Amino acid sequence: MAYQRLTAGADMPTPPSPDDDVERLEQVLIQGRRMMERLQEARAGIRDLTGNAESADGLVKAVSNGQGDIVELRFDPRVMRLDPAALGGQVTRVLQAAQDDAARQARTIVDDALADTANLPEPLDERFIRDRVDQVARNLL
Repeated sequence: MAYQRLTAGADMPTPPSPDDDVERLEQVLIQGRRMMERLQEARAGIRDLTGNAESADGLVKAVSNGQGDIVELRFDPRVMRLDPAALGGQVTRVLQAAQDDAARQARTIVDDALADTANLPEPLDERFIRDRVDQVARNLL
């Protein structure tokens, strides 16, 4: 919300009062509190998410957490029939897919949180403060 200097007159509204400023600051604090809560929810969502992947033949399964760490790796006993190079390639692909799934979910959570917190209140600029000081000084006379 941009503030501009207003001069009281017949057709002009009266300038904002200090009470309006208090109300605005209270709204800024409420909005800031809501944003912090939303970001904390996003952090918890990322902490709790899991990325999952499985090889096409179902022999290798992996789970990754929101930080990209592999927290589970499962092998079907039939993997013993694969040659080591094939098994290594399959494990690498499944691990990467689980991490990619976790990263995709984390990006979605972050994007949603940023969208929810995009409407930050405008900061009080020097002109706003100067206008308020001038207004108070005029009211003293």
